[in-house]
Amino acid sequence: MASLAWVNKYLAGIMARHREIAELDERDVDKEIEAAASLGGPGRFAECIREDSGLSVIAEIKKRSPSVGDLDLGIDPKELATIYESAGAACISVLTDEEFFGGSLQDLCDVSGTVSVPILRKDFTVSELDLCDAKKAGADCALLIVAALTDDELDRLSRAAATLGLDVITEVHDASELKRAVDTGSTMVGINQRNLKTFEIDRNRAMELVQSVPPQCLKIAESGIGDPSDVDVLVDVGFDAVLIGEAIIRSSDRAQAVRAFVSAGQRGHAVA
Repeated sequence: MASLAWVNKYLAGIMARHREIAELDERDVDKEIEAAASLGGPGRFAECIREDSGLSVIAEIKKRSPSVGDLDLGIDPKELATIYESAGAACISVLTDEEFFGGSLQDLCDVSGTVSVPILRKDFTVSELDLCDAKKAGADCALLIVAALTDDELDRLSRAAATLGLDVITEVHDASELKRAVDTGSTMVGINQRNLKTFEIDRNRAMELVQSVPPQCLKIAESGIGDPSDVDVLVDVGFDAVLIGEAIIRSSDRAQAVRAFVSAGQRGHAVA
């Protein structure tokens, strides 16, 4: 279990580092948005989840985490993405934070050039240029973490994503963050089951919180999904998708792990 000291040391540090990098980026925002917006149509991420016959599995490419250390630094993103797609993942999430998670924008480019399923750029988005880079690297969707952004930033980045044709997962941890996400017009809410203060998994709070998400919003469960039995519960309470990284990466047979989660989502949907 991580302590509050861990949160103060790592989470705050991650955000501070990303803001520092953003402030040093001297590219012209308007020109970058114009160039990135011309690259293609709207993202297919939300559409893919809505059209999936069961609870969708978003399989994540994750090399390391500050909380657990190295998972697999030798991952070949293209090879793993191909495994995920073949095993039935509806979408793929690519962690692109370099300093803390061992990812890169090149990983995202490699994945987008290899598979046909929609792709999420999983990172700590703080600027419009982050979104432009996501679009240029082939992402269909970006992540906005409510706890890390002001209301003005949420609104501004949501509007920029719409201009770029990027879908957005707005990540929340509690009722106040959910209200902020809904007020911003979010149509795809990610409920992180990890308590930001203790970093423990709090499934009960997540299952309660999902009941307050407006019906028009897609509901995605994040963190703490360790085996297919967890998916059964999430289907029952109304989630539309699950984002799974560590459980798949740690598996000795990653293709089979994805198939098992996908199968659980299909079974649960049929029962529901």
